[in-house]
Amino acid sequence: MIEISGESLFRMEQDALGSAAVPKDAYYGIHTLRAKDNFPISGRPVNRRIIEALLLVKKAAATVNGKLGFLAASVSSGIQIACDELLSGELDDQFVTDAYQGGAGTSTNMNVNEVIANLAIEHLGGTKGDYRLIHPIDHVNLHQSTNDVYPTALRIAAIPLLRTLSGQMALLQEGLQAKEKEFADIVRLGRTQLMDALPIMAGQSFGAYAKAAARDRWRLYKAEERLREINLGGTAVGTGMNAPPGYVYAVAEELREISGLGLSRSDFPMDVTQNMDVFVEVSGLLKAAAVNLLKISGDFRLLNSGPDGGIGEYKLPPVQAGSSIMPGKVNPVIAEMIGSVSMRVIANDTAITLAAASGQLELNAFIPLIAESLLESLELMIHAVPVFHERCVGGLKLDRERCSDHLERCGVMAAAAVPYIGYDAAAELHKEAAATGRTFADLLEERGLMTEMQGSAAIQQLRSVQAGIPGHTERDPL
Repeated sequence: MIEISGESLFRMEQDALGSAAVPKDAYYGIHTLRAKDNFPISGRPVNRRIIEALLLVKKAAATVNGKLGFLAASVSSGIQIACDELLSGELDDQFVTDAYQGGAGTSTNMNVNEVIANLAIEHLGGTKGDYRLIHPIDHVNLHQSTNDVYPTALRIAAIPLLRTLSGQMALLQEGLQAKEKEFADIVRLGRTQLMDALPIMAGQSFGAYAKAAARDRWRLYKAEERLREINLGGTAVGTGMNAPPGYVYAVAEELREISGLGLSRSDFPMDVTQNMDVFVEVSGLLKAAAVNLLKISGDFRLLNSGPDGGIGEYKLPPVQAGSSIMPGKVNPVIAEMIGSVSMRVIANDTAITLAAASGQLELNAFIPLIAESLLESLELMIHAVPVFHERCVGGLKLDRERCSDHLERCGVMAAAAVPYIGYDAAAELHKEAAATGRTFADLLEERGLMTEMQGSAAIQQLRSVQAGIPGHTERDPL
């Protein structure tokens, strides 16, 4: 011990590189201390969900190793009890490795091993650091490698989040479908390339949004299947060296039982150990959902713009004052928030893609980055999607008068006239109407290009946004 003013504040621990002074009260040990010193990068600890998942893996391994006689009953029990306490939130401040680290997750794995060991040692009446009772590697990490426990833990951490997010997307889909019905009787001007186009029913645009959300919901729901296959028992490179066959099969069963997830042992663990494409696939589906959310929120912001100097057809719920200098200004902050989250998810997907592609030979050293990025994307979307649903979509209104005014002043009647008078003539009339301020219908009537009955029917059908040729039935010749 190192003594300061008669009080021992540190304990000495050793590893292959030598010895180091570990804070006496710390449950972590020398391996964690070195990682803490080596990676003072973000100031953000490893995602708590990875820690929880690793604790489940350690508990399963200790249980099986105890049953098979590889661990003494007291050691196996001590590890299991320590895992349960830590899963309840005990000693969260002892998991101190930075989210950005080298080593394929070894620092995090050792942090978990050491905290479990020292807590279990205390339960056995020992002193922290007395690894003769319970050793972080020989006991807690028995028959394991970082390379099989970390990929397994990431799957365990991600699956419940995927389930939650799929449910949130389902609720968003329902909210958009409700708006489809609410606005089913309102015609608004359609726009392509930000220019006036054919009219649509306002509800139809929300129906299109709902279809996109439905695809995202289903894709995310199905993505869980990709994550169920684990390489636990494959040890360092997937061959299973130093892991007895009885343990290999039993530990997968035990982990499935205590996690409540439909996990299955890979029939080729080497694949799961070195290839990270499954996480790229899941991230890609998150990116697809983010792209849809970014597009939808962008539409909301554009159609809400103004209200006096912009389009102003949508009225997004006012949730907070928007300016410290302009009284009365209210900004579309919820739509902006979901847009920002979507951009972050898209950026994380790029990081995951690069990290997965940068794996070499029998291992991917960048799986900690994959884990942090994937879990961040999932958590962000889980928090953001319901806020967008409840505080933006749910309270969105339409300005019927503004929609009608824009429709009246646009040149969409030119499109309705094309089947009767041809494209070039319709374009000339549209140009004249825009220059003179007269309506397209007035010019049609003045030139005698359409009968009053045809014009009236065309206008009426255009307003109802039906398929077919405005003012014309299948039996009528043009």
